[in-house]
Amino acid sequence: MVRPSPSLYLFPVSSIIKNMSISPKHNQRIKNLRQRGRSIPEISRALHIPPSTVLRHTKGVKILPQYIQRWQNRRNTSKILSERNWNIARQRAKCRIDSISDKELALIGACLYWAEGTKRDLSLSNTDPLLIRIFLSVLRRIFNIQDGDIKISVRIYEDLNKRACLQFWSKTTGISLGKHTSVNVLRGRKKGKLKYGMCRIRVRKGGLLHKELSAIIEQINHLISPHSSMDRTIRS
Repeated sequence: MVRPSPSLYLFPVSSIIKNMSISPKHNQRIKNLRQRGRSIPEISRALHIPPSTVLRHTKGVKILPQYIQRWQNRRNTSKILSERNWNIARQRAKCRIDSISDKELALIGACLYWAEGTKRDLSLSNTDPLLIRIFLSVLRRIFNIQDGDIKISVRIYEDLNKRACLQFWSKTTGISLGKHTSVNVLRGRKKGKLKYGMCRIRVRKGGLLHKELSAIIEQINHLISPHSSMDRTIRS
């Protein structure tokens, strides 16, 4: 692990972060470190600033020529280490999970809904196509929900291509989306973060299934913490 040099810690934390804003002086400090080939995580750790803030203030900042080779070497080393760790993680995952039963799929579906679903009706929204695909698979395979009872809507920002977004979510969900699909267009620009917007799944007349998913969550809590007095806020 490469540790930042002591010279990076020139400013106390309290002077760097004030009301979640960066002063011009410290903004320049961030850019100087970036020009010297420091990575986003390194700058974040050195100045105790969130990585997202560092990234925002280093956009467009070029590495100085004398530091490019060092930066490339460190970047390549990080990639090699990351790939090695991913291989280890995948092997461990295969050892832990070599198959998934219907009971386990029901648990996965309930937990996804617990994290991303609504309390009013059976609907779930997310920008992650993998999460959407898995949740739909659970609805179809475990709870026998037919596509005719599934309504898909999309939320995008005004700088996104509506047609491309509908095609993407149509391919992801396996459900044809077109001119009759509800698309909520929001003002603003999020193309860099939300390439295809957000997909919302709603099950028509899903009241009973909503309660079943909530009951599964209650049962999980009961089995893990039988003496818990957790409020049942998930109930509608």
